[in-house]
Amino acid sequence: MLRLLYRPLGLLFGLLGGIAASAVFARTWKLATGDAEAPSATDQDRGWREVLLAAAVQGAVFGVVKTAIDRGGAVGFRKMTGEWPGDKSSKTDD
Repeated sequence: MLRLLYRPLGLLFGLLGGIAASAVFARTWKLATGDAEAPSATDQDRGWREVLLAAAVQGAVFGVVKTAIDRGGAVGFRKMTGEWPGDKSSKTDD
């Protein structure tokens, strides 16, 4: 029953993760390149290398930030309720 309660929290964590990841990526890209905006796939003035590098960095940042926020939310939920909201496993690492 408590896992059902986690679903809306998980959605909220996902939304917050996306917002945080966007901010982290924008700052990372600006620090790395000096450009205020990363190139998009349809940016005619940017080359393949720059566009693909931006996509790879963005994917990595989004993956790490989203996972960290999701994991933190699950750990917090367990601390509050005593139940793990996701898949059961015999390992505990938190």
